[in-house]
Order: sequence, then structure tokens, then C-alpha cells
Amino acid sequence: MAQRNSSRRGKSNGENFMDYSLLFIVLFLLGFGLIMVYSTSSYEANLDFGDSAYYLKKQLFATILGLIAMMIVANVPYHFWERFAVVGYIVSVVLILLIIPFGHESHGAKRWLYIGPISLQPAEVAKLCMILFLASMICTMGKQIRNRKGFLTVLLVPMPIALMLWQITNNLSSAIIVVGIAALMLFVSCPDYKRFILLGLAGAAAAALVVFVIVQLAASQPVAEESGVGGFRGERILAWLDPEAYSSGKGFQTIQALYAIGSGGVLGKGLGASMQKLGFLPEAQNDMIFSIICEELGLFGGFAVIIMFIMLIWRFMVIANNAPDLFGALLVVGVLGHIAIQVILNIAVVTNTIPNTGISLPFISYGGSSVMFLLIEIGLVLSVARGIRLKDLS
Repeated sequence: MAQRNSSRRGKSNGENFMDYSLLFIVLFLLGFGLIMVYSTSSYEANLDFGDSAYYLKKQLFATILGLIAMMIVANVPYHFWERFAVVGYIVSVVLILLIIPFGHESHGAKRWLYIGPISLQPAEVAKLCMILFLASMICTMGKQIRNRKGFLTVLLVPMPIALMLWQITNNLSSAIIVVGIAALMLFVSCPDYKRFILLGLAGAAAAALVVFVIVQLAASQPVAEESGVGGFRGERILAWLDPEAYSSGKGFQTIQALYAIGSGGVLGKGLGASMQKLGFLPEAQNDMIFSIICEELGLFGGFAVIIMFIMLIWRFMVIANNAPDLFGALLVVGVLGHIAIQVILNIAVVTNTIPNTGISLPFISYGGSSVMFLLIEIGLVLSVARGIRLKDLS
């Protein structure tokens, strides 16, 4: 990858590469997502708004805008965006700060800004801008990232954004994704894997310590759910460890999701035949949509979705490995990290493998800002792919 850092080949060296496989996978996930958004939301949408297609229409509008943005970005040379790296970082900070006076609150979280009829989630802007900024920064630093000072600098750069997302928007999952993107981009740029092993062990130890402390506090106060032991996130951890004990509170959504997965069996009940979406599973079209997929289409449908994401990640790896230069490769790695981390976290939450963090399934869950900015990221990847010459593919 590194040896291509300075190679920007002319058009005379071969035809441009267009990754139709990647495009097909993305379009499939979008189409499947629209079907599942309608399936999971039609009952509640009809009750709340008198229109069973209410959520579908909003998601379709955001998807169309995202596809238009994707095509525009895909046809612009990706180095054009490098000049906006610093601006993007600053814009991310400003948008998150604007949440304090102008943010719109929904379901107990203040994470959205309204620009006319359009809602914008600054967390999604921050993820895209962080990928762009880190790719530019790592290329500028060059071999300096291999020493301790450079390594720590790259790791610390996303921390202000992550902390603001966590504290201002109460969005820990997006903060984790921002840090995860930085770690993955640094991982592929720096060959000293020992540092990453130590960081991983330190992170795992810190997480285990937090869980241990919360459990001990809960043991000393039997009415933990009512007393709020460990705060809001402490209750989520306790509900993760024993969801049935918190079935009337933080564990309710998890239990209903597990019911949905279990009742679907191998082949599912059939598209549209879910029972859990009929008021039992709150906001089924958002974070828990994977559980409805498993209920309606069974484990077969769930595994099919996972396979599609694995194929998507594989195409990212092919493009990153053949990118014309390091900047392009890092852009693709950043997008890969964003989508891969988000998919893993979402499925882990739905299956109660980790505590509930409130994170959507890329391209499938309901959410206009999410799908729009994900498609812009796909546009960047396609732009990098267009810079590859067919004769250079390996």
C-alpha cells in the first residue's frame, strides 16, 4: 500500500476501474433496508400518523438525496476533498456545540439539529470529517507516526470530538466509533502492532473494571433499578448481565428483541408477519431492526444480511489494497472501519452480547442522516476505485 503513496498514474496507463460489485451490494442493502423499514414501522406509523408508509417515505427521501450525493462525490477526484480536512474538523466541533442551544430532543436524547424540514445528526458529520482529517494528517506526518509522539498525536486528535459526542449529545456509541475509526486507520499505517495489543488489553481491563464496580455497587443495593446505581449507563450494564431482572426497565427492549430472534427460527415467520413489531418492541425500525429481520426471515435472513456486509467489507479491502496512493487507501480504510464497527456493535447489542448502546444498522435501520452520510462515504470509496487502473488490480 505504502509504495503507491506517490503514484498518481495518468489515464494512458489503463482504463479506470469501476467497482460494480460494491455498487450492487450497497444498492441491495438500501433496497432491503427500505423494505424492512416499511415492514417494521407500518403498524406504529399508522397508529401515530395515520399513514403506514410515513417512515418509508422519509427514509426513501433521504436515500434518494444520499444517492445523488454519492454520484457527485464519486465523480470528483478524491484529492479534491483533502483541502477541506481541517475545515471539516472545525465544522464537526461547531455542529456538536450547536446542539446545546439549538438541539432537538427525541426519545430522551438531544442529538439533532433542524435545518428547515431536514434534520441533521452532527455525529454522522463528525464520522465522515474524522475519516477525511485523519487520512490527510497521517499522510502529512509520514514516518513520524511510528514514533511515540506521532502515534499518540493521531490517537488524541479524535478525542475532543468523541468526548463532545459523549457528553453533549449523550451518544457513547458514536464516540466509540470515532475512536475506533482512528485506531483502525492508525493500525494499517503503523507496523508496530505491540502498541495496539497493549492498548486493546488496557481497554478490555478498563471495561471489565467498570462492570465489576457497577456489579458490586448493585449487590450492596438490591433495588438498583429504582435507585439508579451507576447512573443511566450503569443500569444498562446491569440489564445486560441480567435482562430479566430489569424486564420492566432497561432490559425490556433487549428481552423483546431476543424473543423476536428466537421465535423466528431458521426460516422465519414470513415477511411482514412479525408479532414483536406490533407495539412490543419499541422503535423496532431503528436500533433493533435486525431482530425483526431474524423474526420474519429467520436465521437464514439474518446470516444473509451478515454475508452481504462481509462482502461489502471485502470489496473495501480490495479497493484499499489497490488504491493509487496512501491517502486514497486510508479514506477507504476509514469507511471500512466505520461500517464494520457499526455493524458489529449493532448485532452485538441486538443479541445481548454487549450492553445496549443505541446504534443503528448501516443502510438498513431508519435514519435519514445516517443513510445520507454513509452514501457520501461510499461515494468517496468509489472515487478512489475510479483512480485504480484495471492493469494495476491485484
